[in-house]
Amino acid sequence: MFVRGEGGAIFKMDLPLHETIEDRLTKGHLVRVANADGDPYTPGQDGPETAGLPTQRPALNASKATWVGWAVANGMTPDDAEAATKDDLIEKFGIGK
Repeated sequence: MFVRGEGGAIFKMDLPLHETIEDRLTKGHLVRVANADGDPYTPGQDGPETAGLPTQRPALNASKATWVGWAVANGMTPDDAEAATKDDLIEKFGIGK
């Protein structure tokens, strides 16, 4: 899979991802892209989604990292999302959203 880093460079990564890389991807610090050119990734274009931001609202008991990813997918910056508590993220992006 291809991932765009914080500086904008594109990296090819082998699956499974190291847990620290997967955590950064889940939180939105890294972004999955379709290819080495950086074209946008569309889930399902090469099989099931294996890593990246959540596409559905997480369960209330999901990890904070998953909620951070959901907040980033819904417009919050990764730094702001990580600074918030899990309860704050659930309140803003969870119940009834």
